[in-house]
Amino acid sequence: MSEQGSPQSPQSVQVRHDGAVTRVRLSEPRRMNPQSPQVWEQLARAARELPPETRVVVLSGDGPSFSVGLDRHFLTPDGMRGLFAGESEPAQIADRIAGYQEAFTAWRECPALVVAAVQGHAIGAGFQLALAADVRVVADDVSFAMAEITVGLVPDLGGTGRLVDLVGPDRALEICLTGRRIGAAEAVSLGLAALAVPAADLEGTVADLVEAVQA
Repeated sequence: MSEQGSPQSPQSVQVRHDGAVTRVRLSEPRRMNPQSPQVWEQLARAARELPPETRVVVLSGDGPSFSVGLDRHFLTPDGMRGLFAGESEPAQIADRIAGYQEAFTAWRECPALVVAAVQGHAIGAGFQLALAADVRVVADDVSFAMAEITVGLVPDLGGTGRLVDLVGPDRALEICLTGRRIGAAEAVSLGLAALAVPAADLEGTVADLVEAVQA
Protein backbone atom coordinates (compact mmCIF):
# COMPACT_ATOMS: atom_id res chain seq x y z
CA MET A 1 0.00 0.00 0.00
CA SER A 2 1.39 3.42 -0.87
CA GLU A 3 0.39 7.06 -0.81
CA GLN A 4 1.45 9.92 -3.04
CA GLY A 5 1.37 13.67 -2.66
CA SER A 6 2.32 16.87 -4.42
CA PRO A 7 5.57 18.50 -3.34
CA GLN A 8 4.63 21.76 -5.05
CA SER A 9 1.28 22.52 -3.41
CA PRO A 10 -0.79 21.68 -0.34
CA GLN A 11 -2.10 18.16 -0.71
CA SER A 12 -5.81 18.52 -1.36
CA VAL A 13 -6.07 15.10 -3.00
CA GLN A 14 -5.01 11.94 -1.19
CA VAL A 15 -4.16 8.91 -3.32
CA ARG A 16 -3.79 5.42 -1.91
CA HIS A 17 -2.83 2.37 -3.90
CA ASP A 18 -3.86 -0.97 -2.46
CA GLY A 19 -3.25 -3.77 -4.92
CA ALA A 20 -5.90 -3.65 -7.64
CA VAL A 21 -7.74 -0.73 -5.98
CA THR A 22 -6.73 2.93 -6.01
CA ARG A 23 -8.58 5.37 -3.79
CA VAL A 24 -8.56 9.06 -4.68
CA ARG A 25 -10.00 11.30 -2.01
CA LEU A 26 -10.55 15.07 -1.92
CA SER A 27 -9.21 16.00 1.49
CA GLU A 28 -10.28 19.48 2.61
CA PRO A 29 -13.40 18.53 4.59
CA ARG A 30 -13.51 21.73 6.64
CA ARG A 31 -14.03 23.66 3.39
CA MET A 32 -16.27 20.99 1.83
CA ASN A 33 -13.56 20.00 -0.65
CA PRO A 34 -13.39 23.03 -2.97
CA GLN A 35 -11.60 22.70 -6.29
CA SER A 36 -8.83 24.79 -7.83
CA PRO A 37 -6.19 24.47 -10.55
CA GLN A 38 -3.93 22.85 -7.94
CA VAL A 39 -6.59 20.25 -7.16
CA TRP A 40 -7.12 19.62 -10.88
CA GLU A 41 -3.39 19.13 -11.38
CA GLN A 42 -3.34 16.57 -8.56
CA LEU A 43 -6.39 14.76 -9.96
CA ALA A 44 -4.97 14.62 -13.47
CA ARG A 45 -1.63 13.33 -12.18
CA ALA A 46 -3.39 10.64 -10.13
CA ALA A 47 -5.20 9.44 -13.25
CA ARG A 48 -2.08 9.51 -15.40
CA GLU A 49 0.02 7.66 -12.82
CA LEU A 50 -2.31 4.79 -11.98
CA PRO A 51 -0.33 1.59 -11.36
CA PRO A 52 -0.85 -0.95 -14.16
CA GLU A 53 -2.43 -3.42 -11.70
CA THR A 54 -5.25 -0.99 -10.82
CA ARG A 55 -8.62 -2.45 -11.77
CA VAL A 56 -10.88 -0.13 -9.76
CA VAL A 57 -10.60 3.51 -8.73
CA VAL A 58 -12.80 4.95 -5.99
CA LEU A 59 -13.31 8.74 -6.09
CA SER A 60 -14.61 10.26 -2.85
CA GLY A 61 -14.50 13.31 -0.61
CA ASP A 62 -13.61 13.64 3.05
CA GLY A 63 -16.32 14.88 5.40
CA PRO A 64 -20.02 15.45 4.83
CA SER A 65 -19.71 16.67 1.24
CA PHE A 66 -18.13 15.28 -1.92
CA SER A 67 -17.18 18.71 -3.32
CA VAL A 68 -18.80 22.14 -3.37
CA GLY A 69 -17.07 22.88 -6.66
CA LEU A 70 -14.83 25.77 -7.65
CA ASP A 71 -13.16 27.54 -4.74
CA ARG A 72 -15.03 30.82 -4.24
CA HIS A 73 -11.72 32.70 -4.37
CA PHE A 74 -11.70 32.14 -8.12
CA LEU A 75 -15.03 33.92 -8.49
CA THR A 76 -13.40 37.24 -7.56
CA PRO A 77 -11.75 39.41 -10.25
CA ASP A 78 -8.29 38.59 -8.92
CA GLY A 79 -9.11 34.91 -8.70
CA MET A 80 -10.54 34.82 -12.21
CA ARG A 81 -7.40 36.45 -13.56
CA GLY A 82 -5.41 33.81 -11.73
CA LEU A 83 -7.30 31.03 -13.49
CA PHE A 84 -6.04 32.29 -16.84
CA ALA A 85 -2.73 33.88 -15.82
CA GLY A 86 -3.38 37.04 -17.80
CA GLU A 87 -4.22 35.20 -21.02
CA SER A 88 -6.72 37.07 -23.16
CA GLU A 89 -6.61 35.46 -26.60
CA PRO A 90 -9.45 32.97 -27.19
CA ALA A 91 -7.04 30.24 -28.31
CA GLN A 92 -4.93 30.67 -25.18
CA ILE A 93 -7.98 30.53 -22.93
CA ALA A 94 -9.24 27.43 -24.75
CA ASP A 95 -5.87 25.74 -24.23
CA ARG A 96 -5.89 26.56 -20.53
CA ILE A 97 -9.43 25.21 -20.11
CA ALA A 98 -8.43 22.03 -21.96
CA GLY A 99 -5.65 21.58 -19.43
CA TYR A 100 -8.09 21.96 -16.55
CA GLN A 101 -10.47 19.49 -18.20
CA GLU A 102 -7.83 16.77 -18.04
CA ALA A 103 -8.59 16.35 -14.32
CA PHE A 104 -12.04 15.13 -15.41
CA THR A 105 -11.55 13.57 -18.84
CA ALA A 106 -8.58 11.48 -17.68
CA TRP A 107 -10.90 9.40 -15.50
CA ARG A 108 -13.14 8.67 -18.48
CA GLU A 109 -10.11 7.56 -20.46
CA CYS A 110 -8.32 5.41 -17.87
CA PRO A 111 -8.63 1.61 -18.28
CA ALA A 112 -9.82 0.99 -14.71
CA LEU A 113 -13.44 1.06 -13.57
CA VAL A 114 -14.00 4.39 -11.80
CA VAL A 115 -16.59 4.48 -9.02
CA ALA A 116 -17.63 7.76 -7.39
CA ALA A 117 -18.87 7.53 -3.79
CA VAL A 118 -20.86 10.74 -3.45
CA GLN A 119 -22.36 12.23 -0.33
CA GLY A 120 -23.71 15.66 0.53
CA HIS A 121 -22.94 18.45 -1.91
CA ALA A 122 -21.65 17.66 -5.40
CA ILE A 123 -21.97 21.11 -6.92
CA GLY A 124 -20.57 22.52 -10.16
CA ALA A 125 -17.09 21.07 -10.61
CA GLY A 126 -18.00 18.57 -7.89
CA PHE A 127 -20.91 17.32 -10.00
CA GLN A 128 -18.67 17.22 -13.06
CA LEU A 129 -16.06 15.15 -11.21
CA ALA A 130 -18.74 12.67 -10.15
CA LEU A 131 -19.95 12.50 -13.76
CA ALA A 132 -16.41 11.58 -14.85
CA ALA A 133 -16.78 8.24 -13.06
CA ASP A 134 -18.19 5.15 -14.73
CA VAL A 135 -20.52 4.45 -11.79
CA ARG A 136 -21.93 6.73 -9.10
CA VAL A 137 -23.14 5.39 -5.75
CA VAL A 138 -24.78 8.15 -3.71
CA ALA A 139 -25.81 8.76 -0.15
CA ASP A 140 -29.42 9.65 0.50
CA ASP A 141 -28.34 13.20 1.39
CA VAL A 142 -26.66 13.87 -1.97
CA SER A 143 -27.31 17.15 -3.75
CA PHE A 144 -26.17 17.36 -7.36
CA ALA A 145 -26.27 20.71 -9.18
CA MET A 146 -24.68 22.13 -12.31
CA ALA A 147 -24.69 25.47 -10.54
CA GLU A 148 -22.24 27.41 -12.71
CA ILE A 149 -25.06 29.46 -14.23
CA THR A 150 -25.91 30.87 -10.79
CA VAL A 151 -22.50 32.61 -10.67
CA GLY A 152 -22.38 33.62 -14.33
CA LEU A 153 -20.19 30.76 -15.57
CA VAL A 154 -20.66 27.88 -17.99
CA PRO A 155 -19.92 24.27 -16.97
CA ASP A 156 -16.86 23.84 -19.18
CA LEU A 157 -14.91 21.06 -17.43
CA GLY A 158 -16.25 18.26 -19.58
CA GLY A 159 -19.31 17.32 -17.55
CA THR A 160 -21.96 18.54 -19.97
CA GLY A 161 -21.15 15.90 -22.58
CA ARG A 162 -21.34 13.14 -20.01
CA LEU A 163 -24.58 14.61 -18.66
CA VAL A 164 -26.12 14.48 -22.14
CA ASP A 165 -25.01 10.86 -22.49
CA LEU A 166 -26.75 9.95 -19.24
CA VAL A 167 -29.99 11.94 -19.31
CA GLY A 168 -30.40 13.13 -22.91
CA PRO A 169 -30.05 16.64 -24.37
CA ASP A 170 -33.37 18.08 -23.19
CA ARG A 171 -32.99 17.11 -19.55
CA ALA A 172 -29.28 18.06 -19.57
CA LEU A 173 -30.16 21.51 -20.91
CA GLU A 174 -32.79 21.97 -18.21
CA ILE A 175 -30.34 20.94 -15.46
CA CYS A 176 -27.65 23.30 -16.76
CA LEU A 177 -29.95 26.28 -17.37
CA THR A 178 -31.67 26.14 -13.99
CA GLY A 179 -28.74 25.09 -11.78
CA ARG A 180 -31.31 23.33 -9.61
CA ARG A 181 -30.53 20.68 -6.99
CA ILE A 182 -31.05 16.99 -7.72
CA GLY A 183 -31.55 14.69 -4.77
CA ALA A 184 -30.77 11.01 -4.40
CA ALA A 185 -34.11 9.59 -5.57
CA GLU A 186 -34.19 11.74 -8.71
CA ALA A 187 -30.52 10.99 -9.42
CA VAL A 188 -31.29 7.28 -9.48
CA SER A 189 -34.44 7.72 -11.56
CA LEU A 190 -32.60 9.85 -14.13
CA GLY A 191 -29.69 7.42 -14.37
CA LEU A 192 -27.20 9.79 -12.73
CA ALA A 193 -26.59 7.25 -9.96
CA ALA A 194 -26.62 3.46 -9.89
CA LEU A 195 -28.13 3.36 -6.42
CA ALA A 196 -28.72 5.45 -3.32
CA VAL A 197 -28.10 4.25 0.23
CA PRO A 198 -28.20 5.78 3.71
CA ALA A 199 -25.13 7.95 4.27
CA ALA A 200 -23.89 5.61 7.00
CA ASP A 201 -23.89 2.73 4.49
CA LEU A 202 -22.14 4.48 1.61
CA GLU A 203 -18.60 3.35 2.37
CA GLY A 204 -19.64 -0.25 2.98
CA THR A 205 -21.78 -0.39 -0.15
CA VAL A 206 -18.92 0.88 -2.30
CA ALA A 207 -16.55 -1.60 -0.65
CA ASP A 208 -18.95 -4.43 -1.53
CA LEU A 209 -19.13 -3.20 -5.13
CA VAL A 210 -15.35 -3.02 -5.39
CA GLU A 211 -15.01 -6.52 -4.00
CA ALA A 212 -17.58 -7.86 -6.46
CA VAL A 213 -15.78 -6.26 -9.40
CA GLN A 214 -12.52 -7.88 -8.38
CA ALA A 215 -14.04 -11.34 -7.84
